Amino acid sequence: MRVIAHLSDLHFGRVDPTTLPALQSALIAARPDLLVVSGDLTQRARRGEFEAARSFLDSLPFPRVIVPGNHDIPLHNVFARATAPFRAYRRAFANELEPFFIDQEIAVLGINTARALTFKNGRINVLQVERSCARLEQCGPAVTRVIVTHHPFDVLATGDDGAVIGRAGMAMTAFARCRVDLILSGHLHVGYAAPSAVRYSDTGWASLLVQAGTATSTRRRGEVNAFNLIRIDRSRIAVESLGWAGGAFSLTATAGFQRGSEGWSSEPPNRSQHTMSPPA
Repeated sequence: MRVIAHLSDLHFGRVDPTTLPALQSALIAARPDLLVVSGDLTQRARRGEFEAARSFLDSLPFPRVIVPGNHDIPLHNVFARATAPFRAYRRAFANELEPFFIDQEIAVLGINTARALTFKNGRINVLQVERSCARLEQCGPAVTRVIVTHHPFDVLATGDDGAVIGRAGMAMTAFARCRVDLILSGHLHVGYAAPSAVRYSDTGWASLLVQAGTATSTRRRGEVNAFNLIRIDRSRIAVESLGWAGGAFSLTATAGFQRGSEGWSSEPPNRSQHTMSPPA
């Protein structure tokens, strides 16, 4: 089994400082095999914000896959946004915008969906999808295949269809062909987990779509600060949401999913003590 700690939307520059030591303690206690951060590490892509984010993440002794979000592109520096939108991000988190982690059980690939020409929403293109599938298909059938993006492929928890990543249908059709198991995203500051067949019913394969809320930002949008622990076996995935309460992060919901011949589906409710699912 492998454990992924999934954080998103840290927004250094607009962080609730009381969450940071508790988040650090919770992650160190969880001892994940991999730390994933699905974008928006900063509030305004300023150097000091990137330095603070880097300092915090460097305090966590785990391998990591990090992708940028729309807030990690300069907003007010128009020249930088137009000519070098990811310069500050690359300075803080290396030059790689498609980071990759693989071991004997999981392959995790980041895709940059932030775009300088849009201020909020994201996009994925054909070349990114083709590169991703080619890389993951080399990993063999026994490895669980994971994609990380900032922008979501579904909005079941909010109903805001305008927030779905651009060219999502094209990407999900291709990801079905190359049997992507799990897609981790952020952006909406709302957590949920559901099979992709809820929205993409005609692809022939259901990936599991997992959304993380904001781990540390004061922009909570009606939810508590939270992050996910994802426990992965080849035939089963459990998504645990840990929420901020009483000065610590503790388990608030668990959802279980099973892998079948057509992809991932929800387990019967009695397999978990708690349920994490999108609202009806």
